Amino acid sequence: MKVLVTGGTGFLGHRLVSALLQRGAICGADGAEHEIERIIVSDIGPGVIPLPDDPRIDLRLGDFSEPGAAESLVDADTGAIFHLAAVVSGEAEQNFELGMRINFHASVRLLDAIRARGHCPRLVFTSSVAAYGGDMPEVIEDSTILTPQTSYGSQKAAVELLLGDYSRKGFVDGRALRLPTVVVRPGKANAAASSFASAIIREPLEGRGYTCPVTEETGVWLLSPRRVIESFIHAATLPPEAFGMSRALALPGMTVTVGEMVAGLREVAGDRVAERLKFERNPFIERIVYGWATKFRPERALALGFAPDEDFRSVVEAFVEDDLGGSYVQ
Repeated sequence: MKVLVTGGTGFLGHRLVSALLQRGAICGADGAEHEIERIIVSDIGPGVIPLPDDPRIDLRLGDFSEPGAAESLVDADTGAIFHLAAVVSGEAEQNFELGMRINFHASVRLLDAIRARGHCPRLVFTSSVAAYGGDMPEVIEDSTILTPQTSYGSQKAAVELLLGDYSRKGFVDGRALRLPTVVVRPGKANAAASSFASAIIREPLEGRGYTCPVTEETGVWLLSPRRVIESFIHAATLPPEAFGMSRALALPGMTVTVGEMVAGLREVAGDRVAERLKFERNPFIERIVYGWATKFRPERALALGFAPDEDFRSVVEAFVEDDLGGSYVQ
């Protein structure tokens, strides 16, 4: 069976491809596990970290939003699709046309390419908790209405609705996962408004100073990369009837303030590392971040077997182990 991973050379895509190769099999549209014969990895560029040297990888570089691109990635043997390709939140807010082209129109092209093939593959879509917003309750329930207050959140919510309808019509077997902020992301900071949540851990551990653009009281609903990849694969194993009327759900995470994150960093690495941080508020970042939900009660996801991290210290320790080779700059 073929598997398609869009955004496959990025931070999460690279990890997902590696996990799929190690696993060796994945559920197809028939609900049975099939051997992964090939992984089509689609992205705009090769990525910072090279993909594994494995003959099952078929790397396709190019603009996913171009006419005909989606059609070239999907065929009758494509049994599972992980749609990760996206323009991040801050960039989508500043460049509306780019966000719409990549986050919305390219996703519609992918759905239509699948519909044209007529074989209903299983598709996992990375949505976001940015789909919530506005006058939210103190705790987000599974029944909370989506009222996004950013272009990024609106684009993700729109694709969720289409994915549900395409699934209802039998064109695709879709499931959309609303991701919390993913921490800790390695590499350089990107244009995501949530980039600070990783940078306040990553930069000090790598020996650099960092200025956090929000206050220590700022709350974040987060999940580690390890748990996110586990969630992608778990979502692909669930039968369609497990999702009921809604093909979208919010993943479990943990609510942590920036101050608590810094305390966790200090607990793992000590005062000298934590003191590489300073704070200077950025109104543009604050306007986006303070519109996000920070407390959730994701009962559906928990009942379906998705799991959060144990605590924030384990998130920091996992980053040191997975991305820093087990050590950090003292």
